[in-house]
Amino acid sequence: MELIEKALEYEKRKMRFPTTSDRIMAAREAKSLILSLNEIFKKSRDPKIMDIMKRLTAIKQRIEKRLKGKPLTA
Repeated sequence: MELIEKALEYEKRKMRFPTTSDRIMAAREAKSLILSLNEIFKKSRDPKIMDIMKRLTAIKQRIEKRLKGKPLTA
């Protein structure tokens, strides 16, 4: 259950990343947490773990959207 505590701590962390490398590291950390939680979820089928994974995925998607930047318009 240490992994769940890590995920909850990550979720509460302030999401300000001044550099691109900070954003990349944050996205990678979120991805690794999600994949690790998924392994636990496969065995236990606990809905609380699924909720945590959904929230982390939303955070990860926001970070990745910021990494990609605005699309160019024609």
